[in-house]
Amino acid sequence: MLPRLFAPLLVGGAFLAQSAVAGPIEDGAYLTAAAGCQACHTAKDGAPFAGGRGLKTPFGTFFSPNITPDARTGIGRWSKADFRIALKQGLNPEGEHYFPAFPYTSYTKMSADDMGKIFAYLKSLPSVNQPNKEHDVAAPFSWRFLQAGWKILFFDEADAVRQPANTGPERGKYLVDALGHCGECHTPRNSLGGLDKSLYLAGAAGGGEGELVSNITPDTETGIGDWTKLDIASFLETGMKPNFDDVQGSMEEVISHGTSKLTKEDREAMADYLLSIPAIHNKIEKQRD
Repeated sequence: MLPRLFAPLLVGGAFLAQSAVAGPIEDGAYLTAAAGCQACHTAKDGAPFAGGRGLKTPFGTFFSPNITPDARTGIGRWSKADFRIALKQGLNPEGEHYFPAFPYTSYTKMSADDMGKIFAYLKSLPSVNQPNKEHDVAAPFSWRFLQAGWKILFFDEADAVRQPANTGPERGKYLVDALGHCGECHTPRNSLGGLDKSLYLAGAAGGGEGELVSNITPDTETGIGDWTKLDIASFLETGMKPNFDDVQGSMEEVISHGTSKLTKEDREAMADYLLSIPAIHNKIEKQRD
């Protein structure tokens, strides 16, 4: 993040979809999938949510922390208030600034109720004792105190967020902007890692992990303007594009651990929203090494 830039509960083999009768932990499992936590907080061949996943950025490699309820290496000693402050303000329990490789810049738009449910789910997971890795980032980008200045320039803490509607573009916007934090990868960044909001969701040549990230505005030439609502919803479930090409890279993980676990209604709400935003013509080309 200075770019990220800068995760599901199984019962009888089936993921519990969000419902009116579900409890906080079940709801939290659903919301955790929507927020993409497992993909980012699980190292290759590592225990789920135990951290250690490296995220390569122009500033160095950031490693995700352990968010299992282990008291020594995870979030076992965190309170619900600690968790809310982390998501809302980008601060750890000691009051230190997080690097925006942790997408608090999007999570700040999450409702307090949903934050609490995610926390309840994470606290229900098996504890894994796995120390966190130090970021491989050179000075001055490794200096946490400088994040205070970065926040002044690029971070707007959201006001209290009301619970969104259950369907339609309003629900889709909440899923895309707050939980799914799609803009963290699909919006290009400036030299300091701040989002270029004039190119909201218009794609980036060096998005998450340095990958080429597609334009997902409804531009017909460079974006998804020729995709239908069904095309988008199906892609978020299966990873198959309308041309029958399957998704690759980190987006495959976003789908397998996240959007494929959502209800049909939520995937369609995301599609409704993406098709409602302004189309931006932005042809993405891979940057030269």
